[in-house]
Amino acid sequence: MLAPSGYALCISTTSRRRREFRKATARANSEGDSEGLREREREREREREMQSLKSASLIRRSLRISPFKSSYRSLTSLSTNALSNDSDDIVLVEGKACSRTAILNRPPVLNAINTAVGARLQKLYKSWEDNPDIGFVMLKGSGRAFCAGGDIVSLYHLINEGNIEACKDFCRTVYGFIYQLGTYLKPHVALLNGITMGGGSGVSIPGTFRVATNKTSSSDSEIALVRCVGEEDRMTHVETLAEMRRQHVFATPETLIGFHPDAGASFYLSHLPGYLGEYLALTGDKLNGVEMIGCGLATHYSLSARLPLLEEQLGKLVTDDPSVIETSLGTYSDVVYPDSTSVLHRIETLDKCFSHDTVEEIIDSLESEAAKSHDDWCASTLKKLKYASPLSLKVSLRSIRKGRYQTFDQCLVREYRMSLQGMSKQISNDFCEGVRARMIDKDLAPKWNPPILEQVSTDMVDQYFSPLSECEPDLELPTKQREAFT
Repeated sequence: MLAPSGYALCISTTSRRRREFRKATARANSEGDSEGLREREREREREREMQSLKSASLIRRSLRISPFKSSYRSLTSLSTNALSNDSDDIVLVEGKACSRTAILNRPPVLNAINTAVGARLQKLYKSWEDNPDIGFVMLKGSGRAFCAGGDIVSLYHLINEGNIEACKDFCRTVYGFIYQLGTYLKPHVALLNGITMGGGSGVSIPGTFRVATNKTSSSDSEIALVRCVGEEDRMTHVETLAEMRRQHVFATPETLIGFHPDAGASFYLSHLPGYLGEYLALTGDKLNGVEMIGCGLATHYSLSARLPLLEEQLGKLVTDDPSVIETSLGTYSDVVYPDSTSVLHRIETLDKCFSHDTVEEIIDSLESEAAKSHDDWCASTLKKLKYASPLSLKVSLRSIRKGRYQTFDQCLVREYRMSLQGMSKQISNDFCEGVRARMIDKDLAPKWNPPILEQVSTDMVDQYFSPLSECEPDLELPTKQREAFT
């Protein structure tokens, strides 16, 4: 079921007519190639897919023999060279009659994205887009997560080793794939069956369809991103984890690790209803699958148990028509509504508080509202803001506000600058400190610098949006060849 119009996502995507024109152009160009070249390319593609399918079979057999020994390895077990792992097994491929499915395959680390994953996705998607026999593409994750985001632990080690060039390569590669997905000429279906956080949202939301579910899931990243101080907070922590285990989880928790929502987040969050995007960006609060469909982040909702039937049905389709795919998705979708505790029912209060120009004014408004109404939601929201990096709060608020008036490609270019600044330590060490506190040492007590909002200067925030140096090139995206949406 599509998101109710009252909460429909306000992202203005490229019109269907424009997409059809670009698709026709691409086909016309491909017809100019010799038949021999096309046949050789198809043969190479079939060989690559057979290798990936064999790998998938071996891995499934291995998992039956030796299941996961620990549910709590998460991202902390990554080695420092994880960003450069170039094995094809990190993204598997399933081939159907008229479609291809890419499977993120790093389940021990909740399918965290590294440079190799981004590069392989770019290569596969380019091949499939150029292949006239493929009508549409799907993306899903193996194990209990869709994708928990970027490989932040490996980035942490690279930064501490002084290897900023590898960090740049990571951002260029992953952001490049996200732009490729956002301008893809063929329909795209992302099955968000499990944890979807940070960069995991970036590699799914720009596509045509996003299917959220009710799948049970939990992870170390969630454990690490909830700070426990005192008995009251420990109880809140336990309750939060219990809820996450019951429900599909979406979150952009970057401010809690001293970073900012990136991977296109400043575009799609800024186009959510009202000021919900500001709320999610600053607090790092989670949404379940029902809430994702409610606000438009997902286009369909299906019970996890019905996904095999849905995938079977999609695998039989021989089409590149989005309306045909949407009909099949609708057949296995469920009509759901957010429960009474959902933040979507607080949208009036949320808008009142988060519409202010500064973080300080937002906090003042929440405190005033809490004093008048004794609303537990206001108190909970204030607590979440207190745990975030003060610098990240101010940077993220400005980023979302800028995203509201920028195109998709402009947001990615700006976020690339911001990400390099956050990793460079030129302004603050908050990113490395946040990862250390929540993913490395796990003391859950980051020492932010500056430690309070009052010490975050306008110059510091301004620098975050500037190039790393005068000679530092911006992110280059193929905007002339692939038109971004606005």
